[in-house]
Amino acid sequence: MLIYPAIDIKNGKCVMLTQGKFDRETVYHEDPKEMAKFWQQQGAKALHIIDLDGALEGKIKNFEIIRGIVEKIDIPIQVGGGVRNLQTIGTLIDIGVDRVIIGTKAVQDEKMLKEAVDTYGKKIIVAIDAKNGFVAMDGWTETSTTDALQFAKKIEQLGIKTVIYTDIAKDGMLEGPNFEAIKNINDSVSIDVIASGGVSSMGDLKKLSEIGVAGAIVGKALYEGKINLTDLEVI
Repeated sequence: MLIYPAIDIKNGKCVMLTQGKFDRETVYHEDPKEMAKFWQQQGAKALHIIDLDGALEGKIKNFEIIRGIVEKIDIPIQVGGGVRNLQTIGTLIDIGVDRVIIGTKAVQDEKMLKEAVDTYGKKIIVAIDAKNGFVAMDGWTETSTTDALQFAKKIEQLGIKTVIYTDIAKDGMLEGPNFEAIKNINDSVSIDVIASGGVSSMGDLKKLSEIGVAGAIVGKALYEGKINLTDLEVI
């Protein structure tokens, strides 16, 4: 199971939100590029980068910072937040982003998603951000009528190889992930599932590993010292 330290960018800074609420943020570092370098030095094998401003506005807003991260480190990064068209995907991949995350647009535009998969294959990840079992969109400010599990099955048929599953109610709460929902989705599809939201301890990571997910995204627990990357060799 691969561990992805999370770097969420808002107003040019590295922040963490609570339950995805933009008015409940904590700034952890003024420079996301330095944060990325730090996590690599701590042993991270990959990073998870989200442009929060982009997610809210529907277009990448922190492109130069993302480019700077790519230039500063030599481990793979996956980037999401405001990815709404093929041009943005191509631009991110061209600057060295390993995988691009599509969230809102994946729900709204199946044709565009299929074109992205046909063009870029495994470099496309879909984020399934669930609120009460339904997929949320637009920086988690809107909830669709799309069932999260059924959506996972649908995009698997389109050729998606990896999904990131986040339970919004758990995100940033340090209360543990929604293990039941994660297991349910992991057991229901044959594609890789990366779990996100609520990881608070090494015990949580061990339980996710036992469930069999491909990866886990860790944010606040790393920033607040509840988990150390140097301890993760035991996972």
